Amino acid sequence: MKVEFAPINIPLKRRIQTIAVLQWIFSFLLLAEFCCGFFVILILGNFWFLAVLYLLWLYLDWETPCTGGRRSQWVRNWTVWKYFREYFPIHLIKTSDLNPNHNYLLGFHPHGVLVAGAFGNFCTGPSFKNLFPGLTPYLHIMPIWFGCPFFREYIMSAGMVSASKESVSYVLSNEGGGHASIIVIGGAEESLNAHPGSLTLNILKRKGFIKMALKHGAHLVPVFSFGENELFKQVANPKGSWLRNVQEKLQKIMGFALPLFHARGVFQYSFGLIPYRQPIHTVVGSPIPVKRNLNPTTEEIEQLHALYLQKLRKLFEEHKRNYGIPQHKSLIFE
Repeated sequence: MKVEFAPINIPLKRRIQTIAVLQWIFSFLLLAEFCCGFFVILILGNFWFLAVLYLLWLYLDWETPCTGGRRSQWVRNWTVWKYFREYFPIHLIKTSDLNPNHNYLLGFHPHGVLVAGAFGNFCTGPSFKNLFPGLTPYLHIMPIWFGCPFFREYIMSAGMVSASKESVSYVLSNEGGGHASIIVIGGAEESLNAHPGSLTLNILKRKGFIKMALKHGAHLVPVFSFGENELFKQVANPKGSWLRNVQEKLQKIMGFALPLFHARGVFQYSFGLIPYRQPIHTVVGSPIPVKRNLNPTTEEIEQLHALYLQKLRKLFEEHKRNYGIPQHKSLIFE
């Protein structure tokens, strides 16, 4: 394989952007493990009493990820996130006003490998607040991450909360509205489809978010992030292959998927784990009004699910040409 090295005279700003993305990759892939290892060292070392104090704190604070979390505007506005967003760059596109007197459930598509668009737009910077004043975004992620010592504090500070039913219900129960739950509908399983050019969404069997919206009267908003699947390449894993079978079995056991992805490095463009510089345009669609229904029937859930799929497809079709998607390509629902 021929290695393509980065030019020596790259502007300093671009170097800083790369470093910002590198620390994001570290946070996503290794920081939780690092924090767990550090906690074990505390327990086994001379500072075991600090670990005991933290365990007490963890016990008292265990429900916080399910009750709105503990965000920090200081962390969300770190300068490093500005360079992170500029690296791709990441853009948030508004197509309709969202009345802050309502609560909303935003369905984010596609998952991609590391959900860069969702993190960049809903956990950092002022874009969401400027476009949708009066709304507070909550990005729901797998509950397992909130069991990691220290790491849980970091991700909560960025505005992430648990994806458990209790957590989503808490956010959408806000009297007077003003809350926006962001759920990556395809989940970890969809990351295995995150190949460049892929338009396959795992959504046909995912109806829990529909039921949750009905129970709370939360308006549904489809969100499509163009460019999300272009950031990394994956080792070929077609359905039925031995690799895909292993990945799916591990996903069922551990709760999260393990896509074998790669892209570029810091000083060369041929291999590494840093994503490619591909623009991400996260388009927020128009809200689908939902009336509160504490006990929705299967038929009512199916009807609203079908309407959501229709609106999601319409959103994609109306904007795909703006972001380089060929006219003949359409979404595939699985």
